[in-house]
Amino acid sequence: MSFVAFVLGLMLYIFIKVGFGGLFTVRPNERAVKTSFGRAERRPGGPVVDPHLSEDEKSRYQYPSLQVIPPGGPYLKMPWQKVHKVSVATQAVDITWDPTKSQGTIESVTKDNLTTGVNGQLRYRVSENNLYPYLFGVRSPLEHVMGYFVSVLRERIANFVDPKGASLVAEGDLEGGKSSVELSEGVSINDLRKNLPLLNEYMEQQCLSTAGRYGIELDAALITEIDPPPEVDHALSAINSTRNQVAADISTARADAEQQITMSERAVEIARNNAEAEVAPLRELATILGKIKTEGGSGALRTYLRNMRVPLFKRADRIVLNAD
Repeated sequence: MSFVAFVLGLMLYIFIKVGFGGLFTVRPNERAVKTSFGRAERRPGGPVVDPHLSEDEKSRYQYPSLQVIPPGGPYLKMPWQKVHKVSVATQAVDITWDPTKSQGTIESVTKDNLTTGVNGQLRYRVSENNLYPYLFGVRSPLEHVMGYFVSVLRERIANFVDPKGASLVAEGDLEGGKSSVELSEGVSINDLRKNLPLLNEYMEQQCLSTAGRYGIELDAALITEIDPPPEVDHALSAINSTRNQVAADISTARADAEQQITMSERAVEIARNNAEAEVAPLRELATILGKIKTEGGSGALRTYLRNMRVPLFKRADRIVLNAD
């Protein structure tokens, strides 16, 4: 009897364990992976290769393609199987997040050796097509992603140059050929603030490989604040005021120069018109004399000149006749 009871109890335990404890469901925002004795179920085919990885990284980050359980259920698992569920919904995290320490900002050094604070957020989601590195590749994938993102961000800030040049005047416009780049030297924080969308776009492009590395896709990088230390706020304000004043003075000088050039061009045009007005009667007279000589000969020309002298004789007080 004891053996029969043992068998019945074992069968009841297996029924309860498999029939009730082996059922599970997957929520709409979740995906699941089953492991048998610690080995995840694979999909047929080769490893997952992310096209955003470099050739060297492709040889190092080759993860198997897992059989993903879609939302729904109930599904059945055996006692030797374990279900790993992950949320694939888009989530947001501050870039200051670090499980090892508490910090209010990310410190970074600009190209002019100024330490500045950076704040923002990351939107990310777990890559459904590459769950292996997220579940089994590293212990804390989000921590790895944040470390990778911060290192790329610091490198970009340290070497950032305004693609538009941030120049106030063109090369050689200053006296002695002094370059306008010197006017904006030491204000890289201003360049970064003006180009936050460009910086965010660069970070998104550089972090496309995180899906192949850690199984996490970055949806967007939102760098919202780049603030200098409090002790240099006044210096930066003075620099900005000086640059704005220089820009205003240069704009005023250019406007005055353009106005003077326009007035000079108008004066030259007026003088040209006056000269043409004085020369026009002489040209017309020469044309008439040429026609008279051509049609009537020298005699007609002498007669025309004699008739033209008569009004002059009336207006003259004294006439001198040359005997020759």
